[in-house]
Amino acid sequence: MKNLSKSAIATVALLWLLTSLCHAQVVSPRALVEVVDFGEPVVSPDGRNVAFRVEQASIERNSYDTVWYVQPMDGKSPPRRVADGGVPLRDSAGNSLPGPATWSPDGAWIYYRARLEGRVDVWRAAADGSRSEPLTGDPADVRSFSLNADGTVLNYSVGATRGDVVAAEQAEYEHGVRIDESVPLGQGLVRSGLVDGRPATQRFSGLWFQRVPLLADAPDRWKAIDLATRQRRDVSSAEAPRSSAMDALDLAGRRVKPLKIVSDPGSGRIALLERADDRPSLLPAAKLSVLANAHARRGIECKADACDGKAILSVAWRPRSDEVLFTVDEPEQGHAQSIFRWNVADGSVRKVASSRGHIANGARYAPGFCGVSSSALACVSAEADRPPRLERIDLETGERRVMFDPNADLAQTMVRAPARLLRWTDPSGRQWTGWYYPVQSPHTGPVPLFVTYYTCQGFLRGGLGDEWPLASFAGLGIAALCINQPAAYEADAVKRYDQGMAAVSSVIDLLASRGEIDRGKVGMGGLSFGSEVALWTATKSRLLAAVSISSPVISPLYDLLGSLKGDAFAAELKATWQLGSVEDTPARWRIISPTFNLDAISAPILFQVPEQEYIHALDYAIPLMRGHRLDLYVFPNEPHVKFQPMHKLAVYERNVDWFRFWLQGVEDKDHAKAGQYSNWRRMRAGR
Repeated sequence: MKNLSKSAIATVALLWLLTSLCHAQVVSPRALVEVVDFGEPVVSPDGRNVAFRVEQASIERNSYDTVWYVQPMDGKSPPRRVADGGVPLRDSAGNSLPGPATWSPDGAWIYYRARLEGRVDVWRAAADGSRSEPLTGDPADVRSFSLNADGTVLNYSVGATRGDVVAAEQAEYEHGVRIDESVPLGQGLVRSGLVDGRPATQRFSGLWFQRVPLLADAPDRWKAIDLATRQRRDVSSAEAPRSSAMDALDLAGRRVKPLKIVSDPGSGRIALLERADDRPSLLPAAKLSVLANAHARRGIECKADACDGKAILSVAWRPRSDEVLFTVDEPEQGHAQSIFRWNVADGSVRKVASSRGHIANGARYAPGFCGVSSSALACVSAEADRPPRLERIDLETGERRVMFDPNADLAQTMVRAPARLLRWTDPSGRQWTGWYYPVQSPHTGPVPLFVTYYTCQGFLRGGLGDEWPLASFAGLGIAALCINQPAAYEADAVKRYDQGMAAVSSVIDLLASRGEIDRGKVGMGGLSFGSEVALWTATKSRLLAAVSISSPVISPLYDLLGSLKGDAFAAELKATWQLGSVEDTPARWRIISPTFNLDAISAPILFQVPEQEYIHALDYAIPLMRGHRLDLYVFPNEPHVKFQPMHKLAVYERNVDWFRFWLQGVEDKDHAKAGQYSNWRRMRAGR
């Protein structure tokens, strides 16, 4: 070896590195799209079984397979498939709704809402898997349902009939759409959005840009079915079941609405979760108490360190006991979660279990409590580098046992691509956390870095919104980091953005000082507020070599389209961004909006945005496109968070190509991508 020239040694080292990278088992973007997610586990009344739904993307069919399972709580037997779950129902942002099951009192049936055969009905499935059947068959889709106490009557609510909705859509098509504050502008106006799997006409609901179908404002109509005779009758508003414990609580004299309310079916006691202080926070400190009943003014407060002023996410009653169970989130530990039990009678608090990630009900962005029996929990557990699975947790011993792990193969692959919690302090003394995927393959020096900023909870397949495959980047030689925003909310938009930029700048300094990353090869991506911080960082600094964002940011066009909503929208614009009209607050607009700062943007931008939002970006996107500084892709029939599997995969793969091109100088040899790279090379030449 000593006789080899320096260039020959470098060549051998490069070949060795490339061979190592090729043989490393890279977590593919496809595997991340196809992760199996869980709905909320619900334990049967006798505590012997748990019912849950799983959901998995089918890229070829551009749809999702959903299945209902029932499994013994002892975890000694595999789950039993009992029914098809139908098309996942989604919220306005595109997130799958949990849709928990309701057990019959005898534990023989589970009841659930599902879209099958083009309509949303209440179905029931036998717990032994012998059969499933629809129960409502109503001309209108079911909005909600409940069983009476002895399980003999099914109550359900509906709105406008499906026929009325289709007729309203057709009438607008034939006679024209009157434009008002509720009409989404900038895309097709008739049947241009997917609602529960059906192309539907949509309208704005609420202050911002949440969407609902036509006639969604039709009032609830309640009906009841006698399950023995199948006789159906209308239910008066006085007879209609209460939708939640919140409706039953006497809120008189309470300064603010409680965060959570959970009633104990056996005793009528109320577990109450309220804010501990008035400080603005995305994850507020909470106080936990128990009221004797819904009309009580004062209750017993939990005073232990574990529950006093902590970020308590969810609460539940342990059946047939004096214990309240609660989950605490620890932002300083990267949103690690722990479950505690509080004995209301003697005041003791004991830890049940801890996780370095989620330990909850399966919901990804607003996790609730696990399924509960008197002796154990059924929890969906997930960590940054381990996909979700169902676990049994003993309430006395804390023993954890995996009951069902449909992502076991991916979990084994992720073992070779572990994430580690990174903690650091910026020059202003602010403390930060993030989940860091270092490059695992052998490398000869500092590597490129990809960063996303917002929230990093549960299994991190791609940051909030799942668009940047973090583990895939690490396997391909680009270290990846998801940074958590602080829990304390900064009201001033400029301070919020500067705070995020400081997190990015300081972590680049940290990792570069360790020799882990090349500070000249840093990319960044973000969704929603993460998009705002990414574009701000590209505008106000020279930290980034490339950017990929998936949501528009504030601009005069955004203001113009939103202004049709009137004074309420203007008030929120003032509160969120401290902006009036462009004419009234021109100096503030010049600071906040990229429209007035195009020359300052220092990095090439990839825009992969949903059809429902892209118009809001055109006043700054078009000039950047004309200057070969931005590449824009719009995904049809997508809301804020894209959910169609084909689109998810396309976004992942293009982001991989984008950052490998700009940070590594690598191009995929696939001939189908020739146009993509021709455009990017033109952008590079223009720089």
